[in-house]
Amino acid sequence: MSFDSKLAEFRHRRDKALAMGSARHLAARKAQGILNARERVAHLVAPGSFEEFGLFATGLNPAMRERTPTDAAVCGFGSVDGRLMGINSADFSTMAASSGRVQIKKYNHIRDLCIANGHPLINLMECGGGRIPDVMGASGIGAGGESGRYFRPRIVPTAAGVLGATYGRGAFVCVLSDFTVMRRGAVMAVSSPNVTSSSIAEAETPEDLGGWPVHSEVTGLADLVVDSDEEALDAIRRFLSYLPDHHRAAPPRAPVPAGADDAARRLPDLVPDERRKTYDVRRAIEAIVDPGSFFALKERFARAAVTGLARLGGQTVGVIATNPRVKGGALDAEACSKITSFIVLCDSFNVPLIMMADTPGFLIGGEAERRGMAGRIMNFLAALEEATVPKLALVLRKSFGQAYINMGGGKGDETAAWFSSEISFMDPQVAVSVVFAGRQDGDGKSQEQLMAEVAADTTPYNLAAPYLAHAVIDPRDTRAYLISRLAIHGRALTGGIGEHRLANWPPMSF
Repeated sequence: MSFDSKLAEFRHRRDKALAMGSARHLAARKAQGILNARERVAHLVAPGSFEEFGLFATGLNPAMRERTPTDAAVCGFGSVDGRLMGINSADFSTMAASSGRVQIKKYNHIRDLCIANGHPLINLMECGGGRIPDVMGASGIGAGGESGRYFRPRIVPTAAGVLGATYGRGAFVCVLSDFTVMRRGAVMAVSSPNVTSSSIAEAETPEDLGGWPVHSEVTGLADLVVDSDEEALDAIRRFLSYLPDHHRAAPPRAPVPAGADDAARRLPDLVPDERRKTYDVRRAIEAIVDPGSFFALKERFARAAVTGLARLGGQTVGVIATNPRVKGGALDAEACSKITSFIVLCDSFNVPLIMMADTPGFLIGGEAERRGMAGRIMNFLAALEEATVPKLALVLRKSFGQAYINMGGGKGDETAAWFSSEISFMDPQVAVSVVFAGRQDGDGKSQEQLMAEVAADTTPYNLAAPYLAHAVIDPRDTRAYLISRLAIHGRALTGGIGEHRLANWPPMSF
């Protein structure tokens, strides 16, 4: 065979692999405004920077090799905002991107290279589930047990996009990621509706089974919901911009926008002084952090808690806050899990924590207990205590009960409170009602008099006097205070690197 003949064969095989699968399927996607696997990679990486691995791979089954170019996976490394990152992009036009053994080897190889060399990993997922007949029989399922570990300790940040029907291993890849964005119209579930209806006689639409409302509002498995592939890819890029390439590096810094200090002066207007009035704590957060830098995570899930990445003076921080606009800021079981998983993320990648409390406490009652409230509270507290990144706790308006401790009170590097705040075991009005049940005590004092006496010891100065608070501050000085304290608690001896005690924590803590 001549060189020219070999070159022609090489080009034919390369072009076939680059063309991906069904032309009809690719055309239908394009008409719907949905990107294909290669277009998604191209949207992320700098032009000409993508180095592909496994272009000539095919399915393991000899009868399927001609129908499985790249075995339904575009994998490799490219430059994303000047940083080298690993990318696995599922090709749904080929066998519905079903999980074949070669495909899994490719995915795992890119992941392992990222972990070994300190590069972030991006998984752009669609998956029809396990590839039948490859996975059938004893040897088929047995091979799955030898296909590599599903979960690895957090060494590099991972981000995933649920960009279509994503079942089985594709779904597992997404939920094991540090950040998961879901496009509306996409689905994520353990098995497809065809399998569930056949196996357990349960008829569900794909949307009901695992659509974006399920995972953004009920399970919390989706961190963000967007309308298009392009928005999903941009969200992944933004999420990774806050984090280092690997756990042995500090997060990147960003320029501080002009006028960044101005909005904090409006905090007394954004947070009502009367503690029973509601407000949206996200507006307060946005006034404190660098303008435009707050990136909320799991915003639709457990909305009494707000979690997100932001920048303060150009430095990446993780913000945890209670939101009086939802349930009065009382933290329920789901909010505990949401905060726990966020603490794990920040501790794993050297992101300091800012905890802002305005809460009457934890949500209690029969339903809370049935949801394992005590266990969730202790999981939350355990994660907080184990985290070794800088932890700054701030009481905005009120913080009562165990929630005061879980929101960092006395559990971090520094505890501070606004001069207008209240701190106690419980709301003074509730305390008087519990003890006196609305009756006068033996000295003839009214309930109002008793409440005034109980409330007299709830000021931040009562917390500061025994040095249980390190500072009492003017709300308008919050931004400047936090920036100065971050500099003091910057872990200079280790270059800002923590001990990563939570790197092995499960991705979702229920």
